[in-house]
Amino acid sequence: MNRGKRRQYDDDEQGGGGGGRYFAKRQRTTYSQNTKKDEDPIKSVILEAGERSKTSLESSIESVAKMLDGDLAQQKAKILQTLVEVVTTLPEKCSIYATLVGLLNAKNYGFGGEFVESVVKSFKEFLRNGNWTFAQYTLRFISDLVNCHVVSATSLLQLYDTFMEGALDPNVPQVRRDWLVYAILNSLPWVGRELFDKKEQTVERLMITIDNYMKKRNRAHHNLLRVWNSDDPNPQEEFLDCLWAQIENLKMNGWIEKHINRPYISFDSVLCEALQHNLQQILLPPHHENMRYPMPRVIFRMFDYADCGEGPVLPGAHSIERYLIEQELTEIIRKYHKERRDCAAALLDYEHNNKIPLEYMIVEVIFGQLFNLPLPEYLDIFYGSLLIELCKRQAGVIPQILAQTVELLYERIDSMNVSCIDRFATWFAYHLSNFQFRWGWSDWGSAVNMDPDHPKPKFISEVLLKSIRLSYYERVTEMFPQSMGALLPPPAMPQYKYNGDTGEFAFLSLSI
Repeated sequence: MNRGKRRQYDDDEQGGGGGGRYFAKRQRTTYSQNTKKDEDPIKSVILEAGERSKTSLESSIESVAKMLDGDLAQQKAKILQTLVEVVTTLPEKCSIYATLVGLLNAKNYGFGGEFVESVVKSFKEFLRNGNWTFAQYTLRFISDLVNCHVVSATSLLQLYDTFMEGALDPNVPQVRRDWLVYAILNSLPWVGRELFDKKEQTVERLMITIDNYMKKRNRAHHNLLRVWNSDDPNPQEEFLDCLWAQIENLKMNGWIEKHINRPYISFDSVLCEALQHNLQQILLPPHHENMRYPMPRVIFRMFDYADCGEGPVLPGAHSIERYLIEQELTEIIRKYHKERRDCAAALLDYEHNNKIPLEYMIVEVIFGQLFNLPLPEYLDIFYGSLLIELCKRQAGVIPQILAQTVELLYERIDSMNVSCIDRFATWFAYHLSNFQFRWGWSDWGSAVNMDPDHPKPKFISEVLLKSIRLSYYERVTEMFPQSMGALLPPPAMPQYKYNGDTGEFAFLSLSI
């Protein structure tokens, strides 16, 4: 496949003077997010921790810590409840709230102990109820508390050992064992350096145990979940294998990453004097037949650094930064998936947007979810409407990236999973229906001479059929070149059941 060959785009078409040639559209009135403050003053103060509209991140956290410390005597229960809630409702601010708890613990050891008990209780409940996403967030937060001298490194490693014991149990499904390993790996970027400095030998034993597990686990599901049958040019790695490779690279780099904000470093002189708490024993709930675990998946890769043009470089596939960024974008989609406008705004307002080719990574994450097998996490219409909203907000960038994406997917459609081809066609038809069905069909003219059962002409015919259902036959055909007319589906004509019928009811039809 010629990766270097990409369609040229005009910026003078409609779409605000900066849209792509095919996916340009006039701007509509944008949706304004509801910014009403929470009526509870304690909750409002905690939710605003880390906001840098007027002050620095560290100053914001410090001022919130002072305010909460003054209210502990009267509002301790409310503060505890809210701090435990934000662990799962605002996972993107994990290190901010870990720092906040660390400052409160340094001033009030008793409160720190109560908070650790509360968050562990919440963690146990998530495990018992099978809420794996919230359990994952909570374990990551508990791990980050080690950096803030709230939780001892020894007790955290004991918790990791408990998870690994569960992962080595041959009497439970592999999806359960995989999640236990994933939960540890997901937390190590936050706390790996601190654990390595304090408990190097214990961390080495943990890594060896995980490595042994990874070598023995069954990967029979991998081929069933692949979007493409070929790994050229982007390998389709099994999700846990890819994360393990990223963690191994992180270890080789001395557990140093360049992405996570760590505001607690600025308060190290205060936090290092605080007393630490040991986690109470956490036992894994037993497996039962009604318990459901996260499904395995394949890491979807569509772009490499050569596709992203000038600007920030796309992080490598096995860099821990690639995982962290994709994870944060996924969390944004999970949080706002019921409101496309808020979701698009949050994605484009991503904090590290000047360090990465953000728009490319957003598009890749969205299509990765759309093509997820056996089913996407959310409705197909959500991804289509989200991409349209992104085009409206970034009319000079996103339409061009989507056009590039369509070309790339079309080039590789020969080896694409049939279910993914159908989702691709459904999305493309829906997208075209919102952009006047404009596309450079003539560039795909060679499909006319192919076998009608070849994936490329089949895909084009399916897109046209779905487009007609979203509009009408004449509207679609006038935008389609006559030279490719063989790929057009036949017009839908009315069929009268009794026309030419000579049966016993024919005379009744003629009398109507």
